[in-house]
Amino acid sequence: MGISRPSRPVLLTTATAGALVLTALVPGSATADPTPRPITREGSPLGADRAARTPEAAAERALGDARSGAAGLGGTGLGGDKGRGYPREQRLDLPPENPADKSIKLGLTPYHGIAPKLNALQRIGDRVSVEIAGRSAGGHQLYLVTVTAPESARETARQTRMRERMANDPVGAAKDEAIKASYKTPVFINNNIHGNEWEGTDAALKLIEKLAKAEDKKSRDLLAHNRLYFNVTTNPDGRIAGTRANANGFDLNRDFITASQPEARAVREIAVAKQPAVMIDLHGYVNGTLIEPTTPPHGENYEYDLFLKNSYANALGMEAAVNGLGYTEAKDGVQPAVIPFRDQKEGWDDWPPIFTPQYMPFHGAVATHTIEFPMQVNNEEYESQPVAELRRRARINTDIAGAAMRATLDYTDRHRTSVIADQIEVFRRGATGAEQVPVSEETVPGVPGIGPEDVYTTEFPRAYVIPADGAKGGRGQRSATAAARLVDHLIANDVRVERASHAFRLGGRTYAKGSYVVDMHQPKRGLANVMLADGRDISDKVSTMYDISGWSLGRLWGASVDAVRGGGLKGVHARPVQAASQVGYVAPRGDLRLRLDDPREIAALNSLLAQGVTVRRDRDGSAVLPSSARRAAAAAAKKYDVAFDATKAKGGAALHRTRVAAAVTPGELFALREMNFDVVPVSTDVLNSGFDWKKADVLFVSAGLDRSELTAAARDRLDRFLTKGGGLVGRGATGAALNADAGLLAVKAVGGNGDANGVVRVVNAGGTVTGGAPDHGFVYSPSWFTDLGPGVRVEQKYGTGNPLVSGHWRAAEDGTGGPADAAGRAAVVSGSDGATDVVLFGTEPLFRDHPKGMFPQVGRALLSVGR
Repeated sequence: MGISRPSRPVLLTTATAGALVLTALVPGSATADPTPRPITREGSPLGADRAARTPEAAAERALGDARSGAAGLGGTGLGGDKGRGYPREQRLDLPPENPADKSIKLGLTPYHGIAPKLNALQRIGDRVSVEIAGRSAGGHQLYLVTVTAPESARETARQTRMRERMANDPVGAAKDEAIKASYKTPVFINNNIHGNEWEGTDAALKLIEKLAKAEDKKSRDLLAHNRLYFNVTTNPDGRIAGTRANANGFDLNRDFITASQPEARAVREIAVAKQPAVMIDLHGYVNGTLIEPTTPPHGENYEYDLFLKNSYANALGMEAAVNGLGYTEAKDGVQPAVIPFRDQKEGWDDWPPIFTPQYMPFHGAVATHTIEFPMQVNNEEYESQPVAELRRRARINTDIAGAAMRATLDYTDRHRTSVIADQIEVFRRGATGAEQVPVSEETVPGVPGIGPEDVYTTEFPRAYVIPADGAKGGRGQRSATAAARLVDHLIANDVRVERASHAFRLGGRTYAKGSYVVDMHQPKRGLANVMLADGRDISDKVSTMYDISGWSLGRLWGASVDAVRGGGLKGVHARPVQAASQVGYVAPRGDLRLRLDDPREIAALNSLLAQGVTVRRDRDGSAVLPSSARRAAAAAAKKYDVAFDATKAKGGAALHRTRVAAAVTPGELFALREMNFDVVPVSTDVLNSGFDWKKADVLFVSAGLDRSELTAAARDRLDRFLTKGGGLVGRGATGAALNADAGLLAVKAVGGNGDANGVVRVVNAGGTVTGGAPDHGFVYSPSWFTDLGPGVRVEQKYGTGNPLVSGHWRAAEDGTGGPADAAGRAAVVSGSDGATDVVLFGTEPLFRDHPKGMFPQVGRALLSVGR
């Protein structure tokens, strides 16, 4: 439940020269709601400037994670066209040579070899420009190369105006003869997003060099009519280390929409600033070469008719180019290329927006592809194959990647006019609220095999409202902090958000002044909807999915979000915003209460505890601070953009800084650090090596720790830790197994279908762990608890009936493990065996840094069981 503050000023306290200063931010004032600026793309304020001032960026920096913060939140420094043309040459700093770079063994370009090549390529003629698109989690520069015919500053400005008109005035742009005649089509080629899928980088470097030197008419015409953007290596951390993930352990090609990692934010900014019409993403290894478009289900928020028309035609051209290289299965081990839409039934879908080619269409791209070259050189093959064989395979993959790139450029150049017209049409449908066009052999001529299984559309709401607090008799806001984060995230993705200057009534509900409105008559409505909508239960549509199938920032990020169906917005007086208004607040008198409903609030609490501030827990799980802590609370309110309200509650047990020994996934480790916990990663091997349990107050287990594989000494040390007051928080099968093996909480864990995932309805008991928690959660291989012993408390249950709101969750072949079995069952439990406090989760509350609204459940659990 939100805290009502409709009429009083927001007070941020700051210490200046030893004095306590109160700054009043009056709701609706220019300070609280910055003066709006035009929404633009290249050269817009959507990059580093906003990153520097948003609460999200401030909190990220404050958490001290230098690896994730180095690049800046969403800021890449791209754009900046004012007064600049092409080329934009700059001399790149040269990284130190690294003989351990895993690319070297394959005969490919190591990361430290890329900058020298790009410096040399910029000196060849006047076609190649390099920009720094950001930094990786490990601190390595990301190189964005632009290849195009030279442009004066005036011509570049003209290109920018045309690009902006396409999205801002698509109806007019469709009639604009200048756009048809002279707009340069943007093509984006993304490489090496999985670090140990190397060869796209080398193919890109070869193609850039060829285009820099080419004097033939075809090449000159190509560069005169198109801008080619190459993200040379999206994941330099993984390229160097030979890992799929980046330095934070994240699979970057699962991070779009959430954008937790700097590399994903850099690609997001490329999408916003450059507005690609066509893109390909180079991967490995599937034999024969896999070339999207995909099998069903297809993302319901796309303008899929326009997408399929171009993607299938481009796929045919890439297939011909790849097969035309002459590699064969008998001689080279290379099978013919595969187009999943044509050649497969299911299992390679474009449903989730988490992959690069599935994210880019929401920014207007009408042909996007994952390309999987065929010859495996990573993982076990990297270790077991002779160097000569690895290099042979890598050469084949580089050739195939190059063929796919060249075919894509050929397709784009030949169909430049229609590709741009289709991109404008994507924006026009969004801006005017036009209906989607279902795919069929009539609406997408030339694409064979279209059937009812390919038809996925949605009904867009008229608007979304993210309420402010204070609507009398109306809809309030669960968490102003969560709402601010969500608004900033939408804006970072180029979704247009407005803020109401007066109270209004919409969809039968009353909303307070200051509520945010997302008008769904906007060019990127698909992106707004894919983020905010509930999604769809597609369990009956296909038998298997490639990855997750349910997500919803509207349900999982902790903010109250309403979909408004039908009607108009005439009674809503609102103006565009470039960032959410700050919500940081400290009550001027009395003791203080900090609600723990958002990860930023957990982070703020942990910061205060680290400073030695006295904090007590209230019955609802919130934190109570004495009035003497007002100065420290003021600093935390400013740093984390959280609110401290006045309270008469005195609180109960004291809270203490909690040190966490964590056997968890990389995503969970990242989330724990985001919440400012003092975390020490552990595993079976770490414990067997003699872990010092004096470093920990609580053990959090979800992966990588098996008590049965511990040595006798390590098992004894673990058991002593647990019996001496160390708490346990467990998640999933691994956490439940440790609880059972150690003989702690008397419950039986039941595993659901291991392939299931999605957004689920839950019922919270309230109190220490789930007080104030959202009524939706996320599951991935869900589980639940039965046979509850004495003293076991059910903190959260799955909803009755079918708890699945969106995603894919079927029963197993024997009929068990489906959502019907989980309905009404305990999803989160807590209790004690007399010596050890335990909390067990059957949900997935920290999944890939995504379900932000669930993070506090884990934070509260860790604080409640810590000794």
